[in-house]
Amino acid sequence: MANEERSSADADASERMYAEFVALLARHEPALRRFIRSLMPSDNGVDDVVQETALECWRKFAGFQVPQGEEPDAAFMRWASVIARFKAMSWQRDQARDRLVFRAEVIEKLAEEALESSGQWQQHLQAVQECLSNLTADQRRLVLAVHTPQESVARIAAEAGIAPRRLYSRVGALRRKLRVCVESRVLGGAGYE
Repeated sequence: MANEERSSADADASERMYAEFVALLARHEPALRRFIRSLMPSDNGVDDVVQETALECWRKFAGFQVPQGEEPDAAFMRWASVIARFKAMSWQRDQARDRLVFRAEVIEKLAEEALESSGQWQQHLQAVQECLSNLTADQRRLVLAVHTPQESVARIAAEAGIAPRRLYSRVGALRRKLRVCVESRVLGGAGYE
């Protein structure tokens, strides 16, 4: 009986760990893919390296720990990026006969720069989300609607009962407001109200 309970508890823990891994990987796969792409001389092999990285991350996930005081998402991305860098170097070493392969030193330098820009991209994304939350619901809906595929400004203007030119002016003013807010947040300012 005790063995069955322990086995059930182990299965539950494994399922929780798997769910946590899948959630982290799903959130960070686009950024991880961009990071890997920045290490490769072409698109050739990027999918393979992404897949190998994901598999290796899962194999090592039981040993992944979030350093105290650090966000789990940032820690996961940094940890997975180290694995990705080694997988990219391994893939390129295997492809050494191809004249477009980067030397290991170049990959290291690209990895350092890509990690820096990844952090900046995440900072910008967070600033955009915060600034969007400062807009009224109608303003937010308008800004997002004109950037939605299959939406036309003419249709949105007709639904709102305003001329398309006026809608463009409103959207332009909202974009400027968002840009100022994002820039001030990225530069460490308090933003606007």
